[in-house]
Amino acid sequence: MPSADTAASADLQPLLERIRPEVRQAHAYIVSHPPNIEVKLNQNESPFDLPAELKQELAEELLQTPLNRYPGEQPYELRDALATHLGVAPEMLLMGNGSNELTYTFGLTMLEPGTPVVLPTPMFSLYEKVARLHGAALTSVPCRSDFHFDIDALLRAIDAVEPALVVITTPNNPTGLTVPHADIERVLEATPGFVVVDEAYYEFLEGPTAQALLDDHPNLLILRTFSKAAGLAGVRLGYMLGHAAIIQEVFKARLPFMIDRVAEAAGLLLLRHPDLIRDRIRQMKQGMATLAAGLRAIEGVHVVPSQANFMVFRPPLEPDVVMRRLAEDGVLVRNMGGYADLQGYLRVNAGTPKENNQFLTALKRALAT
Repeated sequence: MPSADTAASADLQPLLERIRPEVRQAHAYIVSHPPNIEVKLNQNESPFDLPAELKQELAEELLQTPLNRYPGEQPYELRDALATHLGVAPEMLLMGNGSNELTYTFGLTMLEPGTPVVLPTPMFSLYEKVARLHGAALTSVPCRSDFHFDIDALLRAIDAVEPALVVITTPNNPTGLTVPHADIERVLEATPGFVVVDEAYYEFLEGPTAQALLDDHPNLLILRTFSKAAGLAGVRLGYMLGHAAIIQEVFKARLPFMIDRVAEAAGLLLLRHPDLIRDRIRQMKQGMATLAAGLRAIEGVHVVPSQANFMVFRPPLEPDVVMRRLAEDGVLVRNMGGYADLQGYLRVNAGTPKENNQFLTALKRALAT
């Protein structure tokens, strides 16, 4: 007699087969968190929480907020304040539940089975996932030996497949490397469809951002987030910047009420304190300098230069061994082995000065044993 589990499995199989193969072939996005971690440097977060007085200000505002009422289809007060901050028309902005939600929204807007998409590698894995979930015809363009995007190869791929969508991340997650402004413009001019420039870490850039290209390139869309420099990863708030007519069409595809009143209040609070964000960017840049110098001083460690709040490095031992020893010491970093181009590399983000020193001390111990 079959067990209950066997019977349930037999009943489930026809239902599982009704789920689209693109979904069944995908992997869930899961980041593991071992217990007893004191120094968490694996998700490129800001190490700085909101100051207590600002949390109190936010709490007092929420006490006056009717949570029984739906928020707006967009958080219009936040959108308008952000537009003023950026110097753009409000109609050029679409707010999102983190920039990841907007990634899914532009996928829904632009992609269908067979749509040509060109993506350089290595790059944040969500873009490839969205393309595959929609059945797009994906062309991947490997990076150069120094991990910079191969722009000439990217242009050849664009010429060959005439993509509806190209994505560039700068500074790039997972490498921290940037794409020269002139190269972004070359890609925009060559692409018949849309070019999404992910600027999640734009606050750490030296030089112009892609926003300077918007006036001359209607096919440009820019994604940004409040999760990194602004330190609101726990709230979920991002935005898309583009030409108003394009933003209006993307808006039609997204679910309503995606930004709750708490997130809007937190975003408005941060925009009222730009000096706080600037100071924390300065501190994270100092932290990056400390990490880079400390890593380069360890024999056998190779460091990739970065213009973000994180960097990748190759230790002289197997990454899994180093990660395990670091975790036993209460320090968490990220293994980049999931990216074919980055086998053997780990990634660490800037923490507080104390956390940075704890990481470097723990790494020396891990490599010495």
